[in-house]
Amino acid sequence: MRKFVNIILAVALMGFGAFAVTSASAQESSEAKNLDQLLELVKQGAYKESLENKRREREFAQQKSKQKALLASARNTQKQEERRSSRLEAEFKANENKTAKLQEDLAHELGALKELFGVLQQVSGDTKAVFETSIISAQFPGREKFLNDLIAKASSSELPTIDEIGHLWFEVQREMTESGKVVKFKTDVQYPNGAIENKEIVRVGTFNLISDGKYLEWRTKYQNVSELPRQPKERYLKTAQGLQDATSGYAPFAIDVSRGAILGLLIQAPGTFERIDQGGIIGYIIIYGLGPLSLLLIVISGISLLVTRNKVKAQIRSDVVSEGNPLGRVLSVYDQNKDVDVETLELKLDEAILKETPKLERFLTMIKVIAAIAPLMGLLGTVTGMINTFQSMTLFGTGDPKLMAGGISQALVTTVLGIVVALPTVFLHSIVAGWSKDIIHTLEEQSAGIIAVHAEQGHK
Repeated sequence: MRKFVNIILAVALMGFGAFAVTSASAQESSEAKNLDQLLELVKQGAYKESLENKRREREFAQQKSKQKALLASARNTQKQEERRSSRLEAEFKANENKTAKLQEDLAHELGALKELFGVLQQVSGDTKAVFETSIISAQFPGREKFLNDLIAKASSSELPTIDEIGHLWFEVQREMTESGKVVKFKTDVQYPNGAIENKEIVRVGTFNLISDGKYLEWRTKYQNVSELPRQPKERYLKTAQGLQDATSGYAPFAIDVSRGAILGLLIQAPGTFERIDQGGIIGYIIIYGLGPLSLLLIVISGISLLVTRNKVKAQIRSDVVSEGNPLGRVLSVYDQNKDVDVETLELKLDEAILKETPKLERFLTMIKVIAAIAPLMGLLGTVTGMINTFQSMTLFGTGDPKLMAGGISQALVTTVLGIVVALPTVFLHSIVAGWSKDIIHTLEEQSAGIIAVHAEQGHK
């Protein structure tokens, strides 16, 4: 029934298409001028459509007979394939039984060799892992490739050759032997910028690689040698350069017995400028603002006080009064008031000393203020950093101790910077303040002496 409906639908569609084509062609060939002509055109179109439909019906009938033949051929092919499938299934079962029997015979014949395969596979796998991570592979590249075939043979119970087993023993022995040597050889070295250069490097056993006084690393993933993006401190680099330049005897060298782990931690440690960067804006203000400012003021005050103190000492030794120093200006006040009474002279000299004191104590107050502000600003930065740390803990939780430790460490950097600026500032301030007080004390001492002499001369 479904096939009959499909046939009817196909015939209808073909008829509709023929009618559309016929109508279009008729429209193109002529146009009706009146109703009679229009009726004649419709009759011609219906006749042509009828002829087209009959032609299509004949073609459909011919195709239908062919389809029956194709269906019969397909059913015959299906039966043949079903018989072939049954035959193949029987052959498969027979071959499966035969394979099981052969495997059982193979296992019986191998005997103790099965244990050899297991040991050989395990040793090959362990050796391959060692070779891939060992820096000795930088000197002998590609030595682990033969192990892939050896592992595959051991997995499939295929007998390895004596040469292959001997090669494995040789490579293991060479790894042991080379681990105790310090040798030089040439290989490609990749720089942090991506450039590659073939150069001479020094291998220290299985621990370190160095070249041009710098430490190198063996990258297991890429199986190549590259220069560390950051180098350890200068004292370690000096030993590396000394070892590379040595030709015989003994040379001190900072060896990494952890085979790169300790060296990796050393180069991850932030430097001085990186520590300052962790302090943020407050850290910059402390170390680049308050620090240089306090140092500048201390230098200016120190130089000025040293020059003034030398001039005062020279004035003490000289009989000529010079107004180019504080003591000379105080003595000139005495010269101008020799005839006054003792009390008036004392007041005049005190006034002169008071005029000189601000000049001698210039910048000392500012230096003292900086020494007090620096640690307070450091404390401000620490509190701000702790607030940010606790906000991060609120957002991401406390599951990662590194997040908390890193945040607290950065927060404490500003306190360290504040103390670093405050300590030398306080120390230098005490020195400069001592020089100032020493000069003022000299002025007061000389003033007291002048008053005493003036009183002895009989002035009231």
